[in-house]
Amino acid sequence: MNIILYGATGKAGSRILQELNSRGHHVTAVVLDATLLPAGTRSHHGDLNNVNDIASVIKDADAVVSAYVPPFNHTDELVGVTEHLIEAIERSGPIRLIVVGGAGSLEVAPGVSMLASGQLPAEWVPIATAHDNALKLLRASSVDWTYFSPAGLFEPGERTGKFRLGDNHIVTDATGHSRITMEDYAIALVDELEKPAHHRAQFTVAY
Repeated sequence: MNIILYGATGKAGSRILQELNSRGHHVTAVVLDATLLPAGTRSHHGDLNNVNDIASVIKDADAVVSAYVPPFNHTDELVGVTEHLIEAIERSGPIRLIVVGGAGSLEVAPGVSMLASGQLPAEWVPIATAHDNALKLLRASSVDWTYFSPAGLFEPGERTGKFRLGDNHIVTDATGHSRITMEDYAIALVDELEKPAHHRAQFTVAY
């Protein structure tokens, strides 16, 4: 598949890039600084604030993966970036969009998201709110989107290939913890690209 990947130099994005490459996909990483990419990576110097640039980059893609992470003090930029991606895809044709989302929108009780429950530490509320608003934009759009929420604890670790998928409800283990490594998250994301099962839907992954 021809995949355009935004955020390829980030923690999650770099692992998604590695997983895509390991499975032989044709990946173009759209970045501001290509020196941060592994040697031999196809790249394009692009700007997520420029809809025309996005549209020109993705026009021949099968899918776009956004692992974009906004600056911690400017979390609302995520909403603008999502708007730009939606507009560019609407211009460019039937291109699938998979967004590396947040866990805050996952339900911890019927009709109650983690964000609404008040369980999140105060410092994580702004980014969770931005992700929630981005998800609302996707739901209101006409594009073929998938919003892939990680587990509650999402960090680098081991690639095991063993995990469970869920819908928009948080997935926990026998001890009540919700966690996934970025390596296993990347496996599940590329699985979804190769065998789509969540069109215009949110889903999640955890152990």
